This record gives sequence, C-alpha cells and structure tokens, in this order.
Amino acid sequence: MTIKSDRWIKRMALEHGMIEPFVESQVRRGGVISYGVSSFGYDFRVADEWKVFTNVHSTIVDPKDFRQEAFVEFKGEYCIIPPNSFALARTVEYWRIPRDVLVICVGKSTYARCGIILNVTPFEPEWEGYATLEISNTTPLPAKIYANEGIGQAIFFQSDEPCEVSYKDKGGKYQGQRGIVLPHVERDVP
Repeated sequence: MTIKSDRWIKRMALEHGMIEPFVESQVRRGGVISYGVSSFGYDFRVADEWKVFTNVHSTIVDPKDFRQEAFVEFKGEYCIIPPNSFALARTVEYWRIPRDVLVICVGKSTYARCGIILNVTPFEPEWEGYATLEISNTTPLPAKIYANEGIGQAIFFQSDEPCEVSYKDKGGKYQGQRGIVLPHVERDVP
C-alpha cells in the first residue's frame, strides 16, 4: 500500500468524482479552520446538521436499540457540544472510494488542542456517501464546532491490487448514506 499525494487526490476527485464538492487547494483565510487538498490528504468539512446527545430522558446509548430521544437535532452555523458529551454530524463532501483504496480519517489539530476528538471509521473500498462524524468534547467546558469549516483529514492508501470483496459487494449497511446515519445492527430474518 502507498499513501497518495495531492496530485493523485486532485486527479481522482476531478476525473472520477471521488470527492464532491472538491476544493483543489487549501482554504486558510479569514479565520476559517482550513479545508481542501493538503500535501498527502484532504481536509474535509463538517456540515450544518447536528445531533447533540442529551441525558434529559435518562436514555441509555445502545447501538442495537438506538433511541431518538438520546439527542436533540438541529441545523445551524455552529454547534455547542456540552461538557463530556458528543454530537453526530456529517461531512459536507460526498465520497466515492475506488476499489483499490482505503481511507483513514483523523481530527484536525486545531480542535484536538481544544480537547475535541473526531472519530470516523475507515472509508472502505467502494464505499460511497456522506461520512457520519462523531465529535467528542472531552473537556469539562462547552465546546463550539463551526459548520462548513475543516474538522478532519482523510488520508488515502492505495493497494497494489483491488480487494477481492468491496464494501459495495458486501451490500454494506451504510452504503450511499445521505444524512447523519444512526447506528443499526442487522437482525436475522426468520
């Protein structure tokens, strides 16, 4: 596997629609948390849709039985995440990952230095959709996250050969997701 450069990312985005919308250079002006192509990755943005977790109803967070009352949904130019809590969001960008590529995402240092941790699972070969983001506030203070600005970086690894079975081949349950997609576990059908 090799890590891919800015030239490869630009070519794949422009010729094959790998990232849409795509920003060809790093945007760093006007007090904005940077986004766009970097040397060996792509700094992606967080959209203005949020699901902020709350304990108003003493709900248990259960990935096998996820309850709507566990969070408050809203749209806005920023999100305040309560202390020691987290929010779900999605990327501005829609992704189409090639069959011979695996993408790993990490949080931006600007947020990490404020105690904000970004968790995004790998983008598997032939996965496509808006990525659902988990943003954790590890501090004892409220944290502000800005919509339509950089939140994390995607790093692209290309294999010498395509995988035998891709995410698309498996019929992955998060394939083609359009909004903030909550966890769900597939149940056996009798």
